[in-house]
Amino acid sequence: MSKHVAVLVTDMVEEIELTDPVKAYKEAGHTVDIISNEGNKTINGKNGDEIQADRGIDEVNANDYDALLVPGGFSPDLLRIDPKNSEFAKAFLQDNKPVFAICHGPQFLVNTDLLKGRELTSFVSVRKDLENAGATVKDEEVIVDGNLVTSRTPDDLPAFNRESLNLLEK
Repeated sequence: MSKHVAVLVTDMVEEIELTDPVKAYKEAGHTVDIISNEGNKTINGKNGDEIQADRGIDEVNANDYDALLVPGGFSPDLLRIDPKNSEFAKAFLQDNKPVFAICHGPQFLVNTDLLKGRELTSFVSVRKDLENAGATVKDEEVIVDGNLVTSRTPDDLPAFNRESLNLLEK
């Protein structure tokens, strides 16, 4: 069954952590919307690529999506500035919908206040933030904790995509 995946992202995203999972989801028959702070925004990636957002955060509702992807780079840090982004992500976690976060992506989830007791992984520089939020952090290529899938770096994308797709197929 085809699922509708929201991708929450803004400028300075690590492009491959956006494009590689999106490609995998689409190839598996899922629909993907790129959501940013503003509608009709051109997102400037960390490495200079431009990505067109499909919708702005003010135009979407978490109830319209089956899963959420939060790519890394510096985008997650910028997303934390606007509470609307955190509330959007929080709705997925509260409703036990799949959430996929890679690299710095898990750091963004700290603002949901729902990481206490969760097990996850991330890029090394944000692990202390996750521990301070009550999460157990491990240095593994991918961690699946219920409907939360996390990975560390672009090197982990094959495992991250595999586990994300496994949850989307349920």
